Amino acid sequence: MSRQLVPPVVVEGAALLDLRLEVREFLAEQVSAGRFVPHVDTWLTRWDRDFTRELAARGWLGMVIPTEYGGQGRTYLERFVVTEELLVVGAPVAAHWVAERQIGPSLLTYGTEEQKRDFLPRISRGEVVFGIGMSEPDSGSDLASVRTRAERVEGGWRLTGTKVWTSGAHEADAFFALARSAPLDPAHRHEGLSQFIVDLGAPGVSIRPIISMGGDHHFNEVHLDGVLVPDDRVLGTIGEGWRQVTSELGFERSGPERYLSTFQLLAAAAQAMGEGGLPLDQGLGRQVARVAALHQMSFAVSTALEAHAEADTAAAAVKVLGTTAEGDIADYVDTLTASGWIEDEELYTLLHAAILQRPGFTLRGGTNEILRGVIARGLGMR
Repeated sequence: MSRQLVPPVVVEGAALLDLRLEVREFLAEQVSAGRFVPHVDTWLTRWDRDFTRELAARGWLGMVIPTEYGGQGRTYLERFVVTEELLVVGAPVAAHWVAERQIGPSLLTYGTEEQKRDFLPRISRGEVVFGIGMSEPDSGSDLASVRTRAERVEGGWRLTGTKVWTSGAHEADAFFALARSAPLDPAHRHEGLSQFIVDLGAPGVSIRPIISMGGDHHFNEVHLDGVLVPDDRVLGTIGEGWRQVTSELGFERSGPERYLSTFQLLAAAAQAMGEGGLPLDQGLGRQVARVAALHQMSFAVSTALEAHAEADTAAAAVKVLGTTAEGDIADYVDTLTASGWIEDEELYTLLHAAILQRPGFTLRGGTNEILRGVIARGLGMR
């Protein structure tokens, strides 16, 4: 029996359109007032806690968190509309992105009642910033090879190891850390892993910046030197870390940030063509069509998440196709401008940033090479 790669497309109804227009109007006002300057890859590189709190005040954070935990109690489809509009305009959303995207849903699924009541209201108010501690040196996308150790001690666990490529750790208050809580069994590599909520201000935590070739700082190394994590900060069940992490990745991989990181660049290029600043080129239509198709795919995954249906394979497909497309947009605009200097300063700034960020698009959230294997398994091909 053949398996469907992506859930069926669902038409966006009138209520969602009204919400979209409301968010769009607010963002246009913010740009006009100089509140922020639109940019590319803002969910990773642009931090603004005040802007995050403004979104929270309008009810646009913690949207899928139930009202009993301080959230908005709204749907994944409503959240999709809000996040897509934020990314389309290039708003500074990094301060809440990880917490709102995957920490909140993970706490709802695996957290204790105390953890939910502690963290979820603060996430919904934009008051707590989270990172993700998965990747490690020499591990790459093979999370089963993590070496960070969690050793049982009185009252909790001591974590020792190094996490790398931790986005925003220098700004974050805490992160979810994946660690090996039992000795590695080569025959069952995915067993013996657990997740912990680590206070990044705790004794034994040191954060070192990873500066990109362009001089930007959003990645970090996080070193854990016997960091004490109390029992009440264990996430979920000891030994079930692999199952928990893979379910979280569905939230991380399928969202609009996987195809809209360079949308501002595409929009600026289209405007430049219309104004005569760039030569007319039919390739623009191809790039716009790809974004439109990815919008439908990602929206369909959100419908699956709303229905609590399995979406891991579809999320991996969106991530592979989306991150390829956003990188191709950077290459496309670069080719358009290769014949001469760009007179449009905004376009130049966006293109320069997109080219510098481009190598990471297909790496973060799991390399596309690894995810093709995930897709093949999900379709029963391997």
